Amino acid sequence: MDELKLVFPDLPYAVEEAMNRLRINVKFCGKNTKKIMLTSCLPNEGKSTVAVYLWKMLAEAGFPSVLVDVDLRNSVLMKSVQVDVSDKKGLNHYLSGLAEYDEVVYKTNIENASIVPCTQLLENPSPLLEDIRFRELLNKLATEYRFVIIDTPPLGSVSDGALIASMCDGALLVIRAGSVPKTIIRQSLHEIDQAGCKLLGTVLNCVEGAGGRYGKYGHYGKYGKYGHYGQYGYGPQAEEENKKSKK
Repeated sequence: MDELKLVFPDLPYAVEEAMNRLRINVKFCGKNTKKIMLTSCLPNEGKSTVAVYLWKMLAEAGFPSVLVDVDLRNSVLMKSVQVDVSDKKGLNHYLSGLAEYDEVVYKTNIENASIVPCTQLLENPSPLLEDIRFRELLNKLATEYRFVIIDTPPLGSVSDGALIASMCDGALLVIRAGSVPKTIIRQSLHEIDQAGCKLLGTVLNCVEGAGGRYGKYGHYGKYGKYGHYGQYGYGPQAEEENKKSKK
């Protein structure tokens, strides 16, 4: 198994604490919750970065974890960890039948952390995601790792996210604070529910704090069926939302 050297920018203290809280909540989701998708309603809500740091922190906590980049139309994940994989085989090769399992799962310089990268963008990956090879890949990863973290396309952009949700044990929905209409959020939640995927919670991103924005991650919590955000937050905006959720 080849190895990739990843570079992770340091997180501000408050952001790191928010991500640690997310990691702890995910840890208590149950032993049968292995395949976890990270998605969003719209592009540019920060889901890929949340996925990367959640995966890294789970691995550092001692849980063998693998990150699968399934945002095959517009992946930015590998750029975020400063790795050029253009000459490597990735998920795109595996789904096309041009590579096998051992050729696309890479070790990293983080202990307990492996990755299946996207190394070439695809215009229409939906038929490949519907193929049995993709489901078999996720199931095999779930037997070898405690957590399979799956970075997916936004639910509001293409149908890929809902398709992937049908193969996962749970979903985390990343929402950029103040930028996504409630109707779109409800639609995204409905798609997750219709796919038969359990909603584990939401990550409210770019929450305004007393000293400005806390980087990108300020809030984590259960969402209920289509209700308010949950109980975990930082700063005045999150506190106000928590009060509203109790009414």
